[in-house]
Amino acid sequence: MKQNKYDDPKFFSAYEQMPRSVQGLEAAGEWHVLKALLPELRDKRVLDLGCGFGWHCRYAREQQASSVIGVDISGNMLQKAREATEDPMISYIQMPIEDIDFADSSFDVAISSLAFHYIESFDAICRKVYACLRPGGSFVFSVEHPIFTSREQQDWAIDDQGNRLYWPVDGYQDEGLRKTSFLTDNVVKYHRTISTYMNDLIGAGFAIRAVKEPRPTEEMVKNVPGMADENRRPMFLIISADKNLA
Repeated sequence: MKQNKYDDPKFFSAYEQMPRSVQGLEAAGEWHVLKALLPELRDKRVLDLGCGFGWHCRYAREQQASSVIGVDISGNMLQKAREATEDPMISYIQMPIEDIDFADSSFDVAISSLAFHYIESFDAICRKVYACLRPGGSFVFSVEHPIFTSREQQDWAIDDQGNRLYWPVDGYQDEGLRKTSFLTDNVVKYHRTISTYMNDLIGAGFAIRAVKEPRPTEEMVKNVPGMADENRRPMFLIISADKNLA
């Protein structure tokens, strides 16, 4: 099932107003951790899966990547990306991530930000990314943390006064489709465990280099209302892996 919620006018209108949509990478609570895991991008061929507004694509070129291809299912997202991009070495392709079919060793680095929890088969994506990376290439991605995706009701338990009591976790081992509310109702996501993310990477041939569950920066905790609660449970999972040289 390939849901394209970002081309729904109501959903996209709400998404456009999110801080990360307006302010870019520095407004993304997990960016400081993802950024630190990226390899040297100078002279690298970079693939961005689920590129959205193209923030990561443009960052890669700022770091002097030789070329960047961004893939996204949403025409709305890519329209915004193209409007913000004047660099001829960045190309955008509209297609579902599941449908990528690049030649072997086409890229040195593959990145993805908060896209794979919309994808039914992570195992298939791992194998496709592994094939299109050169030996020694890097794969760095973020997803919503499995603690966050385990329940369809992705929200805090609250008391009668609306105070956040705790983050409920249930159905963690029951992987699969979740119909959630994110900006609008009926947003399809796919829950999988941390071990599945890691084992699918290993099964495809990757060597895992780092696994991170980022906290927001002290500055964000200080300046963004409600951000302190993000230290009470992880919202993001970030993994860095390399394609084996052999």
